[in-house]
Amino acid sequence: MNTHGLLSELLKPKEKASEHLDVLRSVLKQREGGEAVLSGGLEGGEDPLEILNPAINTLGVLFMMSSRLQNQSSPPVRPQLIANFCNVFEPEAARLAPERVTLLARGILRSSVSAKAAIPLLLTLLTRYAPNLSYLTTIHPVFLEACVSSSHFTHALPVLRVPITKIDKSLSDLHYNDNLQYHYYGGVVFAALKKYKEAEEFFEIVVSSPAQVPAALQLEAYKKLVLIQLISHGKLQPVPKYTHALISRALKNNSPYVILTKAYPAPQEVLTALLEKEIQAFAADGNTGLATQAIQRSPRWILKKLTETYLTLSLSEISQVIGISSEAEVRALVLSMIEMREIHASLSPTGTLTFLDDPSANAESVDKLLRDAQELGRSLAELDRELGIGREFLSKALKDGGQSENAGIAFMSEDADIWGSGMPGPHSSAAPNW
Repeated sequence: MNTHGLLSELLKPKEKASEHLDVLRSVLKQREGGEAVLSGGLEGGEDPLEILNPAINTLGVLFMMSSRLQNQSSPPVRPQLIANFCNVFEPEAARLAPERVTLLARGILRSSVSAKAAIPLLLTLLTRYAPNLSYLTTIHPVFLEACVSSSHFTHALPVLRVPITKIDKSLSDLHYNDNLQYHYYGGVVFAALKKYKEAEEFFEIVVSSPAQVPAALQLEAYKKLVLIQLISHGKLQPVPKYTHALISRALKNNSPYVILTKAYPAPQEVLTALLEKEIQAFAADGNTGLATQAIQRSPRWILKKLTETYLTLSLSEISQVIGISSEAEVRALVLSMIEMREIHASLSPTGTLTFLDDPSANAESVDKLLRDAQELGRSLAELDRELGIGREFLSKALKDGGQSENAGIAFMSEDADIWGSGMPGPHSSAAPNW
């Protein structure tokens, strides 16, 4: 079947969209040039995409458009045709061919004049294709990649703020790496916007995702997680116990990240010298900006540690410890930390800082914590009761535990890359150096 014959078949009315799907997949099974038929034009020079209505013939346009966008030698697709498809396609029909939706999303990003131009198209495709944004799809990471590579980070927030709670492989041809890429790019977005709590959460999901062999992107996420934790906590935090042991071992003792972690927090002069010495390593990972932000936060963490030892300190004493010679800068730092409730203290007119107890640690707060703990206990008891109802099922599951466990591992590591794979990471244009 040639392109003209395919178009004729697609223009015939069908009772179900699946009938068109059978025709399209039979074309792909042709011995010679199945994709060429999809991406070709008509003998008279007409463009099949100009003839088909994407609202009525969603699958036909989806297959042809995705093929054209992937094949650089085929005629280009007018941007207006792509925008029209994203706005009017029938979601239920498109979900019959999730692999072509993946190709379309990647093709939109690749063929757009800029990543910025691809953002509204991918966002429309994503929001209309998924039943709701809580379903993870293969469009999610492609959309975030467009936001990151164009440095339009705020455009990603409406998607990132919807927690992923549903995975449906019949809806989208998801693989292990799609989950890693989505959360990695999400972490990059949050880090760029200085939303460190959210960035830490997303990078930790990447780092702790189970696999028989860790993916390269997990190591890159761990490097960023280390710097985010220095910024947010002033020290390295333990990763979840189920994190693959190779990930934490990958940063050797002479790694710039380990050296920085061991020295942190320290006067900015010391840390800046360390960064300058290892600048090539941080720059190669695209982490110079995060390392610089960690160094800028160091005086705050030094001052916070002083509250654990001293009751009062003068501004001159603080200046000597944190390595800032200007007393005016120290005063501004102290007042800023008091205002942001990073420390609980009062500063006298003479420049004496007196540390105070945390006002939130009162009887009312303790009572609230107790009430919350009791409520959590009741919820856990109810959950235990519900699980107990199916005790026969649980017993059988335990007997078959070994087989189920192996199957789960095989599924999770189905597409896991080994170290050094070509996974999009900080070495690509999609990961800016802040």
